[in-house]
Amino acid sequence: MNSFTLNSPITLPFHPSLLQPHQKTIITITKRTHVPKHALPYLTRFNHRQNPISKVVRSSMGKDKVLEGKNAALLVNTCITRNLPPALSLEQGLDRIKEAVEELKANPPSCSSGMYKFQLAVPPSAKALNWFCSQPEASKVFPLFFLSNEKENPTYKSLSLGRTRGVFGIGSAVSFKRSSPDASGKHNAIQRYLPAESTSSKAYGFLDVEFDTEMSNIKHQSGSFYLLIPHIELDEFDDISFLVATLAWDDSSMCTFREAVQTFEVSFDQARHSCVNFSPLIHSSLPKFNNAQDHRQMVRINALLLDGRHFDTSNCEQGDASSACSQFSARLSPTLSIGNNMKDEPNQASYFTQDCPNINALWASLIVEECVRLGLTYFCVAPGSRSSPLTIAAASHPLTTCIACIDERSLAFHALGYAKGSQKPAVIITSSGTAVSNLFPAVVEASQNFVPMLLLTADRPPELVDVGANQAINQVNHYGNFVRHFFSLPPPTDDISARFVLTTVDSAVYKATSSPHGPIHINCPFREPLANSPRNWNHDCLSGLDCWLSNSEPFTRYIPLQHSLACNNMYGDMAEVLKLIQGAEHGILVFGSIQNEDDVWAALLLAKHLLWPVVVDAQSGLRLRKYLSSFLDSKDILFVDQMDQLLLSDSVRAWMKADVIIQIGSRITGRRISQMIEHCSPCPYIMVDTHPGRHDPSQIMTHRIQSTIAQFSDCLIKCCTPRVSKKWREFIRGLDMMAAWETSFLINSEQSLTEPYVARKLFEAIRCGSALFFGNSMPVRDADMYGSNWVQCTHSASLMLSSGLPCHWVQVTGNRGASGIDGLISTAIGFAVGCNKRVLLVMGDVSFLHDTNGLALLSQRTRRKPMVILVLNNHGGAIFSQLPVANTLDRSILDQFFYTSHNVSIRNLCLAHGVKHIQVKTKMELQDALFTSQNEDADCVVEVESGIDTNVEFHSNLRNFTRQASDHALNTLLKLSAANSTSNGDMLYKISKMEYSQYRVQLNAPPTSASRSSNTTSYREGFVIRLSLEDGSTGFGEVAPLEIHKENLVDVEEQLRFLIHVIEGNTINNILPLLKCSVSSWIWNSLGIPPGSIFPSVRCGLEMAVFSAIASRHGSSLLDILHPGREESSTSDVQICALIDSYGSPADTAFIASTLIAEGFNALKIKVARRADPAEDIAVIQEVRKKVGQHIVLRADANRKWTYDDAIRFASSVKDCSLQYIEEPVNNEEDIVKFCEETGLAVALDETINSIRENHLQVLQKYNHSGVAAVVIKPSVIGGFENAALVARWAQQHRKMTVVSAAFESSLGLSAYIQFARYLDLQNAEMQKLMNKEAELCVAHGFGTYKWFKEDVTVEPLNIHYNPSHRSIEADAVDAGRLLQKCQINPDVIVRTFTHEQVKEYQLAVDTEGVSFSTNVLETGESIDGSTVVFLHGFLGAGRDWTPIMKAMSGSTRCIAIDLPGHGGSKLQYQGNDVSDRPNLSIDVVVDILCKVLNNLTPGKVILVGYSMGARIALYTALKRSDKVERAVIISGSPGLIDNDARATRKAKDDFRASILVSNGLEFFIQTWYAEVLWASFRSHPKFEQIVTNRLQHDDLHTLGKILSDLSIGRQPSLWEDLKTCKVPLQLIVGEKDAKFKAIARDMHTRINHENGSSDSPPVVEIPNAGHAVHLENPLAVITAIRQFMKRTKNT
Repeated sequence: MNSFTLNSPITLPFHPSLLQPHQKTIITITKRTHVPKHALPYLTRFNHRQNPISKVVRSSMGKDKVLEGKNAALLVNTCITRNLPPALSLEQGLDRIKEAVEELKANPPSCSSGMYKFQLAVPPSAKALNWFCSQPEASKVFPLFFLSNEKENPTYKSLSLGRTRGVFGIGSAVSFKRSSPDASGKHNAIQRYLPAESTSSKAYGFLDVEFDTEMSNIKHQSGSFYLLIPHIELDEFDDISFLVATLAWDDSSMCTFREAVQTFEVSFDQARHSCVNFSPLIHSSLPKFNNAQDHRQMVRINALLLDGRHFDTSNCEQGDASSACSQFSARLSPTLSIGNNMKDEPNQASYFTQDCPNINALWASLIVEECVRLGLTYFCVAPGSRSSPLTIAAASHPLTTCIACIDERSLAFHALGYAKGSQKPAVIITSSGTAVSNLFPAVVEASQNFVPMLLLTADRPPELVDVGANQAINQVNHYGNFVRHFFSLPPPTDDISARFVLTTVDSAVYKATSSPHGPIHINCPFREPLANSPRNWNHDCLSGLDCWLSNSEPFTRYIPLQHSLACNNMYGDMAEVLKLIQGAEHGILVFGSIQNEDDVWAALLLAKHLLWPVVVDAQSGLRLRKYLSSFLDSKDILFVDQMDQLLLSDSVRAWMKADVIIQIGSRITGRRISQMIEHCSPCPYIMVDTHPGRHDPSQIMTHRIQSTIAQFSDCLIKCCTPRVSKKWREFIRGLDMMAAWETSFLINSEQSLTEPYVARKLFEAIRCGSALFFGNSMPVRDADMYGSNWVQCTHSASLMLSSGLPCHWVQVTGNRGASGIDGLISTAIGFAVGCNKRVLLVMGDVSFLHDTNGLALLSQRTRRKPMVILVLNNHGGAIFSQLPVANTLDRSILDQFFYTSHNVSIRNLCLAHGVKHIQVKTKMELQDALFTSQNEDADCVVEVESGIDTNVEFHSNLRNFTRQASDHALNTLLKLSAANSTSNGDMLYKISKMEYSQYRVQLNAPPTSASRSSNTTSYREGFVIRLSLEDGSTGFGEVAPLEIHKENLVDVEEQLRFLIHVIEGNTINNILPLLKCSVSSWIWNSLGIPPGSIFPSVRCGLEMAVFSAIASRHGSSLLDILHPGREESSTSDVQICALIDSYGSPADTAFIASTLIAEGFNALKIKVARRADPAEDIAVIQEVRKKVGQHIVLRADANRKWTYDDAIRFASSVKDCSLQYIEEPVNNEEDIVKFCEETGLAVALDETINSIRENHLQVLQKYNHSGVAAVVIKPSVIGGFENAALVARWAQQHRKMTVVSAAFESSLGLSAYIQFARYLDLQNAEMQKLMNKEAELCVAHGFGTYKWFKEDVTVEPLNIHYNPSHRSIEADAVDAGRLLQKCQINPDVIVRTFTHEQVKEYQLAVDTEGVSFSTNVLETGESIDGSTVVFLHGFLGAGRDWTPIMKAMSGSTRCIAIDLPGHGGSKLQYQGNDVSDRPNLSIDVVVDILCKVLNNLTPGKVILVGYSMGARIALYTALKRSDKVERAVIISGSPGLIDNDARATRKAKDDFRASILVSNGLEFFIQTWYAEVLWASFRSHPKFEQIVTNRLQHDDLHTLGKILSDLSIGRQPSLWEDLKTCKVPLQLIVGEKDAKFKAIARDMHTRINHENGSSDSPPVVEIPNAGHAVHLENPLAVITAIRQFMKRTKNT
């Protein structure tokens, strides 16, 4: 094995001149590093100025940069934001900002005023305060400020803990003020000056003050304010940080762009320089700011990243938590600083010379003071006499935070937790004797887990050791090798210099915090007197401490030299590693335990770069993730969360052979993952961790890299362009998807509350910014295997998208060093203090009992947020039930010696400690408890009742079913990929064409859902889909809608036309037949359509065509690709239940039944509830049963047509008729279970299932009742095979019969349904076998509708026959597979065939005043009723945006889209050469152009459909030119702005945007355009990048910019008053996620209806799963809305 560290240049983290002469400074350089190429920090930037910080910079050159509010509003509203990629470090983030500014300098904007903002996400640990403290005392840049996020009693003491997050700002891009109050003397809303939607910048400043920038003084002035936007700011949230840079200029009132850049560069230089010089010692840095004047509050406003909340000064006056901050420090000039709660206490060190009563007190005070100076301010104190000097010193120090506990073991674990959370040591003080030994378990854990800790153990002096003195043991090297170093101080004496004490502490802390981190033991013997009894001591021992006493610095500063991350310096072994990674095709990235938030950040960026499959441990922080999207894009990071589950399968374990494995973080929870790594040996196995410890129990590691994760990630990201086999990724993605679905299904479908359910749901309950602490044994294992991996992110979409990362994580930790169960409560409480987050501790009952003394620490709520302790109480040690010992020992032995069964009341323990306790026994109670406890400001213990035996059984089921699912997935993928060996193994098949044909076949009788009022011939109409792959393979699907299911041929055909357009050229893959969310994911990611927007019958037909195409591609059948493990010799028969539409007399119906029995049917379903009186149906059932005998299966179907009373009456009368079940007996689904309980008659669900569109399992849980005996699944009604398989799986899991039923499909559809039914039968048999249940008798499926067909769609009839062996009518699934595979469509029943809608494209020229305009026109379709629909795109769009929607609607409508001026293929030519005479492209001019275009297109009126800018034009045209507009659809549109100030600011912003567009180009402009909050939803759309690429095709940037400026909503006349007299029918459409335009649309609708005195206006349509770009995000829903509007207005 090669063991080495990253070799790289070294950078001194300070300037040599900063070394103070009185300090002893040690610079440590290890042998593995290189001599630095550049030891000086960044002193020259940008223009390579020799002395960049040569004068105080407060405002721009020459002009006062402080603006009055209104002028500032105009400037700030122009702000354009550009999001940059996330950075691995703060330094790298600054360098990226530098590059962006240099790019801007190279192509400066031409406008005279404007504002730029650059932002990017940086590692999330708290840095803002350190950055502020690192600013030079003689700063040349002002203002400088730090603003704390602490809200609860912030003090300087809280800062000393080093965990405070906040905002650091340097420089001023723009400052603005109001120097006097309004006439009323009251504050107006600052919002007036800074509308929340106008900018993503935050402004910081002060209320009720007047700041004189010339005199550098500040005075109170009620109603005034002073605000600024800094040049550079670091904004820290609980778990994510943003680095922001702002440039602002205004030639007339502030500065030029060039001057703004120069000023910015000065601020940047100091920020970049001080960034390298971070001081970790806040205590020693803050005192230089102690001369600040006191001020009550500092405010921040306009927080776009906090969802643009409006801010009013009155809120600040009332202490609004989100805007007013009471802990801050601001340096406004060299002579003026103001602050609050930031001042240090007066230097206390000088009192040593006078106030220490004895030498013991002196030494103890020196130790404590030096610890504080080193940043160690958290002291964990155990009571004791011998340690009195240390205890008194710690408790008396003004900056320490002390906590006490009677149990030294709990105390030590608490200190361990604090260090895990804060990344710095806590100090433990104990007395002598066994108190020292009680620390041992925590010391072992800290040592094994590389956690720093400082142990100060008081001791008897040497003369009292080993002589029988009381409480005296040998404490020398007491902890052996478990401490990194042991120091034994002599008993305090004035013969020894105090410097010895200080340097010993300095050395100890350095060793504890140097790699490998760990505990340090300082033994401190004390002679009497131990208390503060006076005893003279010689002050000469303080000689040489004068300088130390006069400052706040530690005596000795150990300065580790920082590594730069320059990749070009990597050589030797690291080059070998890079070569291995570069060449890997089957690489796997493993994330073990990662404790540091910044390391998690670096690991995530590494995973994003490598794109290898990532196996994630529960303690990596990335196993439990939160997302914005509901579906994972195949291009995203592939997290393999289910690897431990997958490896239960022998076949998966044998297949999973990586060629390179990189492990980040040493420890792994899952034993099977370690075995998998060992199984891959001898492949290269590379481990990366910061410590040098050996973690290689299998002795297979080939490369061990000691490095920070950030260093390693930086090297790989810069130097390595990895490759990975697409087949490898897709295989693993499919396997993980299958296992994840199976696990989720089993856990959620189980009615009782299980421990895996707890592991899954607890993560959903906590918000971003919280943390999880897992106990050992079962909790951490359950979290690792069953924790939810797809939870909705609680951060705003804008914030997450701005970060540039696909997901967010929640910090996770635990005691996995020695993995003991002791001290968990204490550790978690300490962790909560250290990390300053809400912590959820999950642990078992035995662990809880082991550390109940830790509950005493809860009551000491010392600078900690409330926490929740969730105890899984199974009354013993359940983990032993999972081990082999449970199968070999007698239960009594297990209970006593392994399970340690108990009946201890956790509730009473909590009561004794005064801790709130919640008992939980059900799923609902768990959800309520988690929600309540997470939102209360109090600690809470949630006890979840469980049982060992039920836990064992459920875990066993999980393992068995997941193993089977993994085997099935692997078999499917292997079979399909084997037949695909010639296609480079990418598992993708390109779709070359899709077409459909409408059929019309004659029926023998009307469908059972049709009215029987006439005797006319009945027909069935539908569509046949033909899907062709690039290799010629073809798949068929049937779409047969029924009106009763709220679908019709017209609407369905529109969706088919749409799909033809979007599906061609797309690809399908072998994962789709797995049916576990694979189809939904493909529909969203590949087609860009929300899966729920497709009509159920259309989705069913599409899935049928896709699956049969895949089957055809492999020369197989649909059944074979759904269930590849099926034995060829196994039966493939599917029994069929006959259907009787009972309208005749009882005798007539009985005759039909007997006829069907004679044909061979052994199961009949009779339609009931067709008559007015249930008595007639009762007679029918009784007569049929009498006629056919008891051996025939008899079912009834009421189709929800009875009231509850009628259903009860029917059931009580037929109870002796042996009905297998009755379908949907009551018209209210809430009465179904009640009906079962009252009648005892079995019920089958049908319509109830069909109505479920999402959250199927959640709805189905209501029907777990045993009386619900069956589910009837119609794939075309429920929405395809994927949804049908989910419902069937639920039914099978709960031992309910699964009946697949047709909805009067032809033989084409039936052939697919028969194969699907056989697949479900096989699946059910396997499931029952796994559960050790007897398999049910063969189920007769509902395919009796085939007898209705007089004609058929296929040439070859479906082979339905009598099977004498089973004495039933059956279909053969194999025959059905052949029919579908070799399908020949009967041409006699085809009405027409549609292959592709041609779109005509032509130019149309019109002239208006001074302008010749030529537009590109797209046209398709012919109108049935003479209507013409004209589509108008939004800004940056083009007519082509509407092509899919136009093609969808073209079957019955003439559809036209035009390119508006400046867009697409439009061209604008001005008449005359005088530029000054060129007309503006105002809304009037554009509408005039549009109307002339419309006159050329059609003489009549048109229906206008406009989006965003196009919506404004459409609305203006409808209101002003109603002679040309019949109706209008307004999508995400606005009537304009009423407020004059708002209009002015919007004009300024659009003018600046236009300038940027012209000067910086389209690509730069688009980056800033889509950075706005308005586009948050659109940016998460899978087709966003592709659409943006199309936006880059515009070539007339000058006209495009002119349109943006001239057509600005700030210049457009307001149309709000015109809405009162609107005569043109308007349909308003908005996206449900577009809060701004939803509010506008509702106000418009109210205005139209109220002012017109009518309520006829169509209601606002809110499109689900869509934001502002509705027509692109959810086009099918928009099509439906437009079509319904057209029907409605036509009918009225």
